[in-house]
Amino acid sequence: MERPIRVLLADDQHLVRTGFRVILEVEDDLEVVGEAADGERAVHMTRALHPDVVLMDVEMPGMDGLEATRQITAAGSPEGPAVLILTTFDRDDYLFAALRAGASGFLLKNGTPESLIEAIRVLARGDGLLAPELTRRVIATFARPGGASTGGTAGARALDDLTPREREVLVLVARGASNAEIAADLHLGEATVKTHVSRVLAKLGLRDRVQAVVFAYEHGVVRPGG
Repeated sequence: MERPIRVLLADDQHLVRTGFRVILEVEDDLEVVGEAADGERAVHMTRALHPDVVLMDVEMPGMDGLEATRQITAAGSPEGPAVLILTTFDRDDYLFAALRAGASGFLLKNGTPESLIEAIRVLARGDGLLAPELTRRVIATFARPGGASTGGTAGARALDDLTPREREVLVLVARGASNAEIAADLHLGEATVKTHVSRVLAKLGLRDRVQAVVFAYEHGVVRPGG
Protein backbone atom coordinates (compact mmCIF):
# COMPACT_ATOMS: atom_id res chain seq x y z
CA MET A 1 0.00 0.00 0.00
CA GLU A 2 1.27 3.48 -0.90
CA ARG A 3 2.02 5.83 1.97
CA PRO A 4 -0.82 8.17 2.89
CA ILE A 5 -0.94 11.79 1.75
CA ARG A 6 0.58 13.90 4.55
CA VAL A 7 -1.49 16.98 5.40
CA LEU A 8 -0.66 19.97 7.60
CA LEU A 9 -3.55 22.09 8.95
CA ALA A 10 -3.01 25.85 9.35
CA ASP A 11 -5.92 27.76 10.89
CA ASP A 12 -6.14 30.01 13.93
CA GLN A 13 -9.41 28.45 15.11
CA HIS A 14 -8.94 25.26 17.11
CA LEU A 15 -12.46 24.02 16.38
CA VAL A 16 -11.92 24.44 12.65
CA ARG A 17 -8.68 22.46 12.75
CA THR A 18 -10.39 19.75 14.80
CA GLY A 19 -13.21 19.57 12.27
CA PHE A 20 -10.77 19.22 9.38
CA ARG A 21 -8.85 16.52 11.24
CA VAL A 22 -12.04 14.52 11.88
CA ILE A 23 -13.01 14.77 8.21
CA LEU A 24 -9.60 13.77 6.90
CA GLU A 25 -8.49 11.05 9.27
CA VAL A 26 -11.36 8.71 8.39
CA GLU A 27 -9.78 8.41 4.94
CA ASP A 28 -7.22 5.63 4.66
CA ASP A 29 -5.05 7.58 2.22
CA LEU A 30 -4.87 10.82 4.25
CA GLU A 31 -2.78 11.53 7.36
CA VAL A 32 -2.82 14.77 9.36
CA VAL A 33 0.79 15.28 10.45
CA GLY A 34 0.43 18.56 12.33
CA GLU A 35 -1.55 21.69 13.17
CA ALA A 36 -0.50 25.35 13.17
CA ALA A 37 -2.44 28.29 14.57
CA ASP A 38 -0.59 31.01 12.62
CA GLY A 39 1.42 31.49 9.46
CA GLU A 40 4.85 31.55 11.08
CA ARG A 41 4.19 28.25 12.80
CA ALA A 42 2.88 26.80 9.53
CA VAL A 43 6.13 27.69 7.77
CA HIS A 44 8.28 26.12 10.51
CA MET A 45 6.16 22.96 10.66
CA THR A 46 6.19 22.60 6.90
CA ARG A 47 9.97 22.64 6.87
CA ALA A 48 10.14 20.17 9.75
CA LEU A 49 7.39 17.72 8.76
CA HIS A 50 7.51 17.81 4.94
CA PRO A 51 3.76 17.47 4.31
CA ASP A 52 2.45 16.83 0.80
CA VAL A 53 -0.39 19.36 1.16
CA VAL A 54 -0.83 22.34 3.47
CA LEU A 55 -4.40 23.48 4.19
CA MET A 56 -3.94 27.20 4.74
CA ASP A 57 -6.33 29.76 6.19
CA VAL A 58 -5.91 33.36 4.96
CA GLU A 59 -6.55 35.54 8.00
CA MET A 60 -4.45 34.48 10.98
CA PRO A 61 -2.69 36.49 13.71
CA GLY A 62 0.88 37.54 13.06
CA MET A 63 1.96 36.16 9.70
CA ASP A 64 -1.13 35.60 7.55
CA GLY A 65 -1.75 32.68 5.23
CA LEU A 66 -0.72 34.55 2.09
CA GLU A 67 2.76 35.40 3.40
CA ALA A 68 3.12 31.87 4.79
CA THR A 69 2.23 30.50 1.37
CA ARG A 70 4.85 32.71 -0.29
CA GLN A 71 7.52 31.45 2.09
CA ILE A 72 6.51 27.81 1.75
CA THR A 73 6.52 27.90 -2.05
CA ALA A 74 9.50 30.25 -2.45
CA ALA A 75 11.93 27.46 -3.23
CA GLY A 76 9.86 26.51 -6.26
CA SER A 77 10.71 22.83 -5.93
CA PRO A 78 8.26 20.44 -7.62
CA GLU A 79 8.78 18.15 -4.62
CA GLY A 80 7.67 20.86 -2.22
CA PRO A 81 4.23 20.84 -0.62
CA ALA A 82 1.17 22.09 -2.44
CA VAL A 83 -0.80 24.79 -0.62
CA LEU A 84 -4.59 24.69 -0.62
CA ILE A 85 -6.09 27.98 0.54
CA LEU A 86 -9.29 27.57 2.54
CA THR A 87 -11.20 30.66 3.57
CA THR A 88 -14.64 31.98 4.45
CA PHE A 89 -13.84 35.21 2.62
CA ASP A 90 -15.20 35.15 -0.94
CA ARG A 91 -13.02 37.98 -2.23
CA ASP A 92 -11.20 38.41 -5.52
CA ASP A 93 -8.22 40.11 -3.89
CA TYR A 94 -7.62 37.04 -1.72
CA LEU A 95 -8.06 34.74 -4.70
CA PHE A 96 -5.47 36.46 -6.88
CA ALA A 97 -3.09 37.13 -4.01
CA ALA A 98 -3.22 33.43 -3.10
CA LEU A 99 -2.51 32.33 -6.67
CA ARG A 100 0.38 34.75 -7.04
CA ALA A 101 1.75 33.64 -3.67
CA GLY A 102 2.11 30.16 -5.14
CA ALA A 103 -1.03 28.41 -3.91
CA SER A 104 -2.02 25.40 -5.96
CA GLY A 105 -5.70 25.54 -5.03
CA PHE A 106 -8.34 27.76 -3.49
CA LEU A 107 -11.59 26.57 -1.89
CA LEU A 108 -14.23 28.26 0.22
CA LYS A 109 -14.98 26.78 3.64
CA ASN A 110 -18.66 26.41 2.76
CA GLY A 111 -17.80 23.49 0.49
CA THR A 112 -18.53 19.85 1.25
CA PRO A 113 -16.19 17.44 3.03
CA GLU A 114 -16.09 15.42 -0.19
CA SER A 115 -14.85 18.43 -2.17
CA LEU A 116 -12.11 19.06 0.38
CA ILE A 117 -10.95 15.45 0.34
CA GLU A 118 -10.89 15.37 -3.46
CA ALA A 119 -9.01 18.69 -3.59
CA ILE A 120 -6.26 17.30 -1.36
CA ARG A 121 -5.93 14.23 -3.55
CA VAL A 122 -5.79 16.35 -6.70
CA LEU A 123 -3.05 18.57 -5.30
CA ALA A 124 -1.08 15.60 -4.02
CA ARG A 125 -1.04 14.24 -7.58
CA GLY A 126 0.67 17.42 -8.70
CA ASP A 127 -2.35 19.08 -10.29
CA GLY A 128 -3.84 22.42 -9.34
CA LEU A 129 -7.43 23.09 -8.46
CA LEU A 130 -9.91 25.94 -8.38
CA ALA A 131 -13.55 25.59 -7.52
CA PRO A 132 -15.57 26.04 -10.77
CA GLU A 133 -17.12 29.31 -9.60
CA LEU A 134 -13.64 30.66 -8.85
CA THR A 135 -12.35 29.63 -12.28
CA ARG A 136 -15.16 31.66 -13.83
CA ARG A 137 -14.13 34.66 -11.73
CA VAL A 138 -10.50 34.33 -12.82
CA ILE A 139 -11.57 34.43 -16.45
CA ALA A 140 -14.01 37.29 -15.86
CA THR A 141 -11.30 39.36 -14.17
CA PHE A 142 -8.89 38.91 -17.04
CA ALA A 143 -11.70 39.81 -19.46
CA ARG A 144 -11.94 43.30 -17.97
CA PRO A 145 -9.75 45.96 -19.59
CA GLY A 146 -6.78 46.50 -17.30
CA GLY A 147 -7.94 43.61 -15.11
CA ALA A 148 -5.45 41.44 -13.25
CA SER A 149 -2.91 41.19 -16.04
CA THR A 150 0.69 41.92 -15.21
CA GLY A 151 2.38 40.67 -18.39
CA GLY A 152 6.10 41.30 -18.28
CA THR A 153 9.11 40.76 -20.51
CA ALA A 154 10.39 37.79 -18.51
CA GLY A 155 7.16 35.92 -19.19
CA ALA A 156 7.31 36.82 -22.87
CA ARG A 157 10.87 35.49 -23.12
CA ALA A 158 9.83 32.27 -21.40
CA LEU A 159 7.00 31.83 -23.92
CA ASP A 160 9.54 32.04 -26.73
CA ASP A 161 11.16 28.88 -25.34
CA LEU A 162 8.00 26.84 -25.96
CA THR A 163 7.71 24.72 -29.07
CA PRO A 164 4.57 25.20 -31.22
CA ARG A 165 3.13 21.97 -29.77
CA GLU A 166 3.86 23.06 -26.20
CA ARG A 167 2.14 26.36 -26.86
CA GLU A 168 -0.92 24.49 -28.17
CA VAL A 169 -0.94 22.44 -24.97
CA LEU A 170 -0.69 25.60 -22.85
CA VAL A 171 -3.69 27.11 -24.64
CA LEU A 172 -5.79 24.03 -23.97
CA VAL A 173 -4.68 23.83 -20.34
CA ALA A 174 -5.68 27.48 -19.91
CA ARG A 175 -9.11 26.69 -21.30
CA GLY A 176 -9.56 24.04 -18.63
CA ALA A 177 -9.01 20.92 -20.74
CA SER A 178 -7.94 17.71 -19.02
CA ASN A 179 -5.06 15.59 -20.32
CA ALA A 180 -7.57 13.23 -21.91
CA GLU A 181 -9.34 16.10 -23.66
CA ILE A 182 -6.04 17.56 -24.87
CA ALA A 183 -5.00 14.14 -26.15
CA ALA A 184 -8.25 13.79 -28.12
CA ASP A 185 -8.04 17.32 -29.51
CA LEU A 186 -4.40 17.03 -30.63
CA HIS A 187 -4.55 13.32 -31.53
CA LEU A 188 -1.85 12.40 -29.04
CA GLY A 189 -1.49 9.77 -26.33
CA GLU A 190 -2.22 10.87 -22.76
CA ALA A 191 1.34 10.00 -21.71
CA THR A 192 2.66 12.32 -24.42
CA VAL A 193 0.34 15.10 -23.27
CA LYS A 194 1.50 14.66 -19.69
CA THR A 195 5.09 15.04 -20.87
CA HIS A 196 4.23 18.19 -22.81
CA VAL A 197 2.45 19.68 -19.78
CA SER A 198 5.44 18.93 -17.56
CA ARG A 199 7.80 20.60 -20.05
CA VAL A 200 5.56 23.67 -20.32
CA LEU A 201 5.51 24.05 -16.53
CA ALA A 202 9.27 23.59 -16.30
CA LYS A 203 10.07 26.10 -19.06
CA LEU A 204 7.72 28.73 -17.62
CA GLY A 205 8.84 28.12 -14.04
CA LEU A 206 5.35 27.19 -12.88
CA ARG A 207 4.31 24.72 -10.20
CA ASP A 208 1.05 23.38 -11.62
CA ARG A 209 -1.87 23.81 -14.02
CA VAL A 210 -3.53 26.53 -11.93
CA GLN A 211 -0.46 28.73 -12.28
CA ALA A 212 -0.37 27.89 -15.99
CA VAL A 213 -3.94 29.16 -16.38
CA VAL A 214 -3.11 32.44 -14.64
CA PHE A 215 0.13 32.82 -16.63
CA ALA A 216 -1.64 32.23 -19.95
CA TYR A 217 -4.27 34.88 -19.27
CA GLU A 218 -1.76 37.36 -17.84
CA HIS A 219 0.45 37.10 -20.90
CA GLY A 220 -2.28 37.10 -23.54
CA VAL A 221 -1.75 33.52 -24.70
CA VAL A 222 -5.50 33.07 -24.43
CA ARG A 223 -8.31 35.54 -23.96
CA PRO A 224 -11.76 34.95 -22.47
CA GLY A 225 -14.11 33.78 -25.19
CA GLY A 226 -11.24 33.26 -27.60
